[in-house]
Amino acid sequence: MKFLFLLLSSLVLSCNQQSNSKNNSDDGKQAAIAILNRNVGAENLKHFKFEINPDTSKLDRYTLKKEDGKITVTANTPIALCRGTYDYIKTKCNGIISWSGSKINVPETLPAVDKEVETPYQFRYYFNVVTHGYTTAYWDWERWEKEIDWMAIHGINMPLIGGAHEAILYKVFEKLGLTEAEINHYFSGPAHFPWNRMGNLNGWDGPVPQSYFQKQIELTHLMMDRMRTLKMTPIVHAFAGFVPKGIKRLHPDAEVRELGWGGGLPLENNGFILSPNSELFTEIGTLYIQEWEKEFGKSNYYLADSFNEMDAPLSDDNEEALKELAGYGASAYQSIKAANPEATWVMQGWTFPYHRKDGKRFWTPERLGALVSKVPDDKLLILDLANEYNHLFWKIQPSWKMFDGFFGKKWIYSFIPNMGGKVPLNGNLETYATIPFDALDYDNKKNLVGFGFAPEGIENNEIIYELLSDVAWKTKKIDIDQWIEDYSIQRYGAFPKNMKRAFDLLNKSAFGTFTDHPMHRYQFRPYSKPEGVEDHATVHESSEFREAVGAFLNCTPQLEESKLYTMDAIEMVVQYLGLEVDRQLLNFIAAKEKGEVVNLDETMETLTAMDRLLATHPNHNLKKWVDFARKWGDTPEEKLYYESNAKRLITTWGGDPVNDYSGRVWSGLIRDYYIPRWVNYHKDESENKKQNMRLWEEQWIMTSGVSKIEPYDNPLHIAQEMYAKFEKLHQDIK
Repeated sequence: MKFLFLLLSSLVLSCNQQSNSKNNSDDGKQAAIAILNRNVGAENLKHFKFEINPDTSKLDRYTLKKEDGKITVTANTPIALCRGTYDYIKTKCNGIISWSGSKINVPETLPAVDKEVETPYQFRYYFNVVTHGYTTAYWDWERWEKEIDWMAIHGINMPLIGGAHEAILYKVFEKLGLTEAEINHYFSGPAHFPWNRMGNLNGWDGPVPQSYFQKQIELTHLMMDRMRTLKMTPIVHAFAGFVPKGIKRLHPDAEVRELGWGGGLPLENNGFILSPNSELFTEIGTLYIQEWEKEFGKSNYYLADSFNEMDAPLSDDNEEALKELAGYGASAYQSIKAANPEATWVMQGWTFPYHRKDGKRFWTPERLGALVSKVPDDKLLILDLANEYNHLFWKIQPSWKMFDGFFGKKWIYSFIPNMGGKVPLNGNLETYATIPFDALDYDNKKNLVGFGFAPEGIENNEIIYELLSDVAWKTKKIDIDQWIEDYSIQRYGAFPKNMKRAFDLLNKSAFGTFTDHPMHRYQFRPYSKPEGVEDHATVHESSEFREAVGAFLNCTPQLEESKLYTMDAIEMVVQYLGLEVDRQLLNFIAAKEKGEVVNLDETMETLTAMDRLLATHPNHNLKKWVDFARKWGDTPEEKLYYESNAKRLITTWGGDPVNDYSGRVWSGLIRDYYIPRWVNYHKDESENKKQNMRLWEEQWIMTSGVSKIEPYDNPLHIAQEMYAKFEKLHQDIK
């Protein structure tokens, strides 16, 4: 029996290898069709015919044509084939595919089509380094497969992934002779890996169970294999100079500089970076690429950021500082080139407009020019992440103008539509629909090769990501009013007059403004006046937004059968109720400070109702987050560790400056964390109430489980009732 099992296993392995070999050698059509099968359905695909005519000399393109009663989709890449099919599903069949659900309705009589589309961008970029903390940290292959499907369908071909960075770096550190204890002191908990990768911290919420690293490698193999079959060009991490403190034991003469980040962590969690003049920098960087490619094969794009949101440790002498910056850039690039001469170094551009020192931008054109000066133009890719921040928040020139089209290096135009995975509706739709074309039409854009979006957290504000996915395939500005009408029909099935009114009002309120970090008052620690935070918090509040929610709910008679309408209505009402809770909390605090006898019962009841409304939402759920984390553990102890790390990231994070940064409005988090934190704090009459609250927070993080709650049988009906209740209160006050 054992022999038979081994024989069968051998045959299965052989068949898999042959299948993989075939997939790797074909044009990716079957992989694309498999994605469409999973998301559109085999029954619907019988109406389509697919062809791929590879042509790497041109940008991704597709044609759609009705022939002999079927829709022929012809493309030059698997991603273009997926995008082309989705284009037809959206524009001709009024369907949509999103994180919170899909609506697919391919009729028997197919609408006619005859169109050709070519993207103006070689690359359509996706993800932020920290997305892999705030969202994907504990995803399994099943969830990653869905996301790769989503990427392909939306036309994305250049995702930034973690790429088993820690597992490969662990091997490198072992080869260098570092001890297990020294290595463990370097790595943070998995949810905090992004900041570990960028040198912002060492060791925070570690050490990681040893079994994690092999699992990370196995998952990355599945991801890389799928993306390569689809002809994607993923960006993976390289060595950026960050080392364990223990490196000084092995190389006492090496110049190692301590870094400081504004995360408020203990000094023992500071990062360390090698001097750019150190041969060790290049040696380790080369060894890293060799080890990564030994495991996963050749890669084309490697990300290495040495100074994310941090001062570069430079000489006070300007000329010497410029030489040092040129040395950093040269070392980062040379360490990649030595192992793979064909590879391109990638750096994030967020810190260039963001980072200020003494009221002045740290990164001047002169300094950035020095950093990239010793790297060939075609071997550096700059991710210009935050164009809406320059335009709406900082109100400064776009980086691509400030930095002379990034000096002839390749660059990608991008947005950061989300910080920390926050849920509230936020962002300026008109801006997203129009300003990318200013760069596309700019005479001095030089080597603009891509467009993308780099949210810190996803599965929120889905309208924005659908819009930006469309922008990546357009050459002219989008008429946002017409686009919204089309979107409503695709997502909900109709565009009633009240829906038009709702979006007109939203575009004057939540989707017509831009808030850096939209958070409710109830999400902050319950001090009467938290430092640096205004009492009204930061979620957009206006009469236009209240009216928009009402107009959206008035579409219920026409749209109540739409699950996606119900999900979006719930989100809007929960945000509306959150603003009411914020107002009540301000009144409570003011009354308490006057010595009046008050309680939080009514306010906490509203928060509980919000939690129950969200219990039916597919994404905004703490238990889902915790379950993903716990699956990585093999023992009860490991499961608790991963759960606590995941909980820490979305609550206390680390030091006080980033406490509550993630700001999730989630079922489970409201009832188990925000509500008891407010209640316990205001019941506590001791002098140590702040310290007691911190102890409670830590105890919550380290305690396993999420409490149970009964979702509403008809959440849309409850949402309508609660909105009507509070609107009546507003009218009575008037």
